[in-house]
Amino acid sequence: MPHAPKKPNQGGRRNKKPRTEKNNKSSGHDEVLQTDIDQLLRKNKPETEVAADSAAETPQPTLPEAFTEIEVTIAELSSTGDGLALSENADHIFVVPFSVPGDKVLVKVVRHFESQSYSLTDFVKVIEPGPTRDDSLIGCQYFGKCSGCQLQMMSYEDQLAHKKRIVEKAYANFSGLIPELIPAIGETFPSPLRYGYRTKLTPHFAAPAGNSRRQKGPGQPHTEVPPIGFTYKNRRLDLDIEDCPLGTDIVRKGLKSERKRVADNIGRYTKGATLLMRESTTRTPKGQADTAAEPSAEEKNQSDKDSGDVIRVEHDDYIEEKRCVTDNNATSIEYVDDYMFTNKAGAFFQNNNSILSGFTDYIRQQSLPPHTQDASKPLKYLLDAYSGSGLFTITLSTIFKSSLGVDVAGDSIASARENARANNLPNTGFAAADAATLFKDVPYPPDQTLLVIDPPRKGCSEDFLRQFLAFGPRRVVYVSCNVHTQARDVAVMVQGDDAKKVRYEIESIRGFDFFPQTGHVEGVAILNKVDM
Repeated sequence: MPHAPKKPNQGGRRNKKPRTEKNNKSSGHDEVLQTDIDQLLRKNKPETEVAADSAAETPQPTLPEAFTEIEVTIAELSSTGDGLALSENADHIFVVPFSVPGDKVLVKVVRHFESQSYSLTDFVKVIEPGPTRDDSLIGCQYFGKCSGCQLQMMSYEDQLAHKKRIVEKAYANFSGLIPELIPAIGETFPSPLRYGYRTKLTPHFAAPAGNSRRQKGPGQPHTEVPPIGFTYKNRRLDLDIEDCPLGTDIVRKGLKSERKRVADNIGRYTKGATLLMRESTTRTPKGQADTAAEPSAEEKNQSDKDSGDVIRVEHDDYIEEKRCVTDNNATSIEYVDDYMFTNKAGAFFQNNNSILSGFTDYIRQQSLPPHTQDASKPLKYLLDAYSGSGLFTITLSTIFKSSLGVDVAGDSIASARENARANNLPNTGFAAADAATLFKDVPYPPDQTLLVIDPPRKGCSEDFLRQFLAFGPRRVVYVSCNVHTQARDVAVMVQGDDAKKVRYEIESIRGFDFFPQTGHVEGVAILNKVDM
């Protein structure tokens, strides 16, 4: 289940006033939320007060007591997926989950961050719905409590429009670039599936009461089955989740099986645990389906590490079987069009298979420069940094003379090499490289090289960006699961390095909806090297 970063502890007893804390903006989530809050306050502050701020300290607003219920009206939806409501004097913000602009909502005040001018609240109920709210669209019994989804009450068209605004605000607020350097943001690429798309879920449960993380020894075992699921919104308590409609059919079956397995063996657990449900797919040609050989020892061992459930689907040329793998170290199999990818089940791979065909096709179409550029210098080589198990290296390899995937994780490189062999791609190689020397031994001329990068949420390190500018590939496809750090990194590329006489221009930016019903959006930016 997709999770928002955890907020300060709201859990446990709610009958005493919590301490007022200072938010240190330590996470991307907090910084993005704070930026939206600051902009909304400035937009609604009278000009006379704006002028006065420079001469005197603004007095603290009068806030309601903690855990009291108040009515607020949502002014806008933040980039984190939370509604933002102005106080009566427009000098403070109430952050309201599960709401849309125009909603009049009853909320319970949870915690004040006075120095940041906002308070967290719990959603209680809608008094008057806003124009874009449609509760008939809600597809999960836990929506309004679970921290995983934020947008189920919005139409899918409104979700896509909101995610386009997230990308626009990310580049406006976090790149530092003047608007003229940022192209118009493209429409958000939709997911073919809005529910039933997640190929991986990782619910968890806590340790028995009284057992400490720092406790030496086994501690006391569970005597009752604890809540198994995901966290409540605004709390560190777990919400018991019997079913998650975002999961694929086989993953949902696996969740039921794993919950039963844990319940049947609960006395063996003295700690908390995170469970894994990962979809794995096999395809057997129809001509071989009826005469398949006895499973090998490895295949039998693999079947012992899944939930035991199987879903079979018949296609024109093959029989497809889906299983739910529950062992992090077992092998999972995924298909993107006709490309097969094997990976450790616990390792990273995109979790929405339904969008991957359109996504990789879009990247393929954007990989080569448009015909308006100099055709005498064709791109011949692909360099895939942060290559993982080879999603981009493999799906793009057919349009390049040679492709090289580079990653610091040795296990991912081992999977990538196996995937290249399984897909019969002799022009595709992979190398495990230290992050500090990622571009040192690249065998390709930069002016004929496309660079694909897909870093983790924190984005590219300063060292990586220095190496990148020193190498200077001709064209860049930057894929990101965090459009805010992407905007920051793209700005470094656009500003370039005068000493090395290299800088880049942005050709296009577009969001992709890998996680419908949530506030998350992936970004793809295309850049070209500019002659200096």
